Amino acid sequence: MVRAVGDKVTRFRPGDRVWYAGEINRPGSNAELQLVDERIVGPAPQRLDFAEAAALPLTSLTAWELLFDRLKVQDADPTADNRLLVIGAAGGVGSVLLQLARQLTGFTVIATASREETRNWVLSQGAHHVIDHREPWAPQLARLGLQDVSHVIGLNATDSYVPQIVEVLRAEGQLALIDDPKQFDIVPFKRKALSVHWELMFTRPLFKTASLTRQHDILRKMAALVDAGVVKTTLTQRLQGINAANLRQAHAQLERGSTRGKIVLEGF
Repeated sequence: MVRAVGDKVTRFRPGDRVWYAGEINRPGSNAELQLVDERIVGPAPQRLDFAEAAALPLTSLTAWELLFDRLKVQDADPTADNRLLVIGAAGGVGSVLLQLARQLTGFTVIATASREETRNWVLSQGAHHVIDHREPWAPQLARLGLQDVSHVIGLNATDSYVPQIVEVLRAEGQLALIDDPKQFDIVPFKRKALSVHWELMFTRPLFKTASLTRQHDILRKMAALVDAGVVKTTLTQRLQGINAANLRQAHAQLERGSTRGKIVLEGF
């Protein structure tokens, strides 16, 4: 809830219900009160409670920018057989990305997941098909009647899958990734003229880019999609209380790499 605004704020006023992801170079994300630039804030959806809404802004901005700003899937030839493969799709970003790709594009959406629990989860979020990232991808795609994919999004351990990504991407295909590989050999992408795109949703606020207010627009659109029932919250666990113990528990779960959707700490 907006408590107060500066004299140059035009989009919001005290009492407004808002959501945002903030800035990576400002402290305060574990605090109950924050100061935030209105250009990266949007009106929160009305049909979600605070915890359900809090699960979405960071991942929604990342997913939206991956699809529409980096890969520009809206420019893809609609007569082509467009196929998106999402690596590590059961986490927070993947969960909302699958929904957006299924609802807002004409792409066939394939997710990778290795456990029954996560396979069922990604299907519930919008994936048309699921393959196991621990097994060779091409044979699994072939069994689905898919010989290749046009786009790949890497959300986890992308560098360990480079040979398979190059194998399944069709010539002139595209890869976008968000993780932090220690090494990333781009040379294998040359033969097929594959393009590689990085996504960091904090880039716009960090560098105050000319497109900064696009994050306000994205969050406004996301709220409308949620209120229309097109996108649902990816909240899977609530921890009561913003305190050190809950922060340690949440981070420990995330570090195990097996979390579905998002964990939210509730302060009130």
